[in-house]
Amino acid sequence: MAKGYLALVLHAHLPFIRHPEHDSFLEENWLFEAITDTYIPLIEIFDRLILDGVDFNVTVSLSPTLISMLKDELLAGRYVRHLDRLIELSGKEIERTAHDGRLNALARMYNERFTRSKNVFVEKYGRDLTRAFKKFMDAGNVEVITCCATHGFLPLMDLHRTAVRAQVAVAVQTFKETFGTIPKGIWLPECAYHPGHEAVLHEFGIQYFFVETHGILFGTPRPRYGVYSPYMTKSGTAVFGRDMESSKAVWSSKEGYPGDHNYREYYRDIGFDLDYDYIKPYVNDCGTRINTGIKYHRITGEGHDKDLYDRRAAMDAAASHAGNFMFNREKQVEHLCGIMDRAPIIVSPYDAELFGHWWFEGPEWMDLLFRKIHYDQDTVKTITPSKYMKLYDVFPVMTPSMSTWGYKGYNEVWLDNCNDWIYRHLHKMAEVMTSAANDYKAPSEIERRILNQMARELLLAQSSDWAFIMKTGTFVSYAVNRTVEHVSRFHSMHDQLRRGSVDAEMLVEAEQKYNLFRNIDYRVYADN
Repeated sequence: MAKGYLALVLHAHLPFIRHPEHDSFLEENWLFEAITDTYIPLIEIFDRLILDGVDFNVTVSLSPTLISMLKDELLAGRYVRHLDRLIELSGKEIERTAHDGRLNALARMYNERFTRSKNVFVEKYGRDLTRAFKKFMDAGNVEVITCCATHGFLPLMDLHRTAVRAQVAVAVQTFKETFGTIPKGIWLPECAYHPGHEAVLHEFGIQYFFVETHGILFGTPRPRYGVYSPYMTKSGTAVFGRDMESSKAVWSSKEGYPGDHNYREYYRDIGFDLDYDYIKPYVNDCGTRINTGIKYHRITGEGHDKDLYDRRAAMDAAASHAGNFMFNREKQVEHLCGIMDRAPIIVSPYDAELFGHWWFEGPEWMDLLFRKIHYDQDTVKTITPSKYMKLYDVFPVMTPSMSTWGYKGYNEVWLDNCNDWIYRHLHKMAEVMTSAANDYKAPSEIERRILNQMARELLLAQSSDWAFIMKTGTFVSYAVNRTVEHVSRFHSMHDQLRRGSVDAEMLVEAEQKYNLFRNIDYRVYADN
């Protein structure tokens, strides 16, 4: 039996972005890049590990908005078109770089990568990657869990508990429709916990959730095992805390592995480096230069010209870093075993998009790590939270402290002078939605549809992504426009509902554009 356990947790989320009114839309590329750079590489690695008989466990949270986009036929078709462009562009790059052996090898690597991605997406998984995660879940290697419906920031919703409850209820419904079962765990958006919300999680059958390190360390009573054991809340839902030591080794670009000079440089892309007329057919239809995903340079170092990327050197670095990570977890476990009366669990959560998208070699690092843990030692074993909870009959009881994993550990990122204006609107929408849900007990068909669409508009407006984008200063106009759009349409529909005069054209347009949560029931907002 292992002396201790490692629980890797990958949080996969993107805001719901779907614009059928345009032939192409720049922000839809966020999904396409994540599929190509992160989701498909991870799927390929999980497939190979299972095929090779490697015993591994990993937890992956798929947000309901991401699930909805991965299952959307329009976006699937646009993604295939996106891949076809990349395959064509990388083919031209093979011709353009024929005189340079190193560049040509990289161009061929990308061409093979894009071609393989298309095969995985279209042929192997039928243009629906949730099928892959369902397969891994059924195999027992990947514990797929949920997140709140639209990644709403729950602590700032607590003024209206029905809004918190709806975020969880719709998430569980979406998960069950996709995977056929209730999720065992949930990733609270932004790892943001507010005391009392665990009762809502328990109501919907969720067994566990995660908090940032200080959510455990500042909990009540003082945690007996630090962050190296789950704790039971009074509601009966378990809570796991993040281990900072293992997390920082991976996510920090300056102190962690991704900053190694042998790894690929994210910020050098042929979409900006090459002649505009050459690259124009392969960037956004508006003609703006964008990242293509074809990048020929390694990080090298600050203040220097970037050297060409060396794939072999990068894989050697990944192998070294995987070994270092495993060694450090072994030593960590050996130390903890001396001061605990049970096997410790080290919880290491990350944004999934770190692996592949930001850290190009991240998926390969994970592959090497799982293989090293399986073959090279017996001190540490990978595990999922639900499997760990089966090892012991009793866990200490505690109430975690309010916390997030954002800057400074609390609400500052999502409640700042650049984005605080949104909350008076979100609170009013929640109040109006609850009142409408209470008033319309037996609606007509058209009333039911408009009430359900109002619920979607509220959920979409609550996405924490909009406040985060406003804070970081990137794509601010899009975040503001989306917030204003959902708020305005919600109130317009509510006015129509109360007047008994529904704009059917507006309703149909909204239902078709924002077609997620098709089986939503507005009564989730009604007072119990």
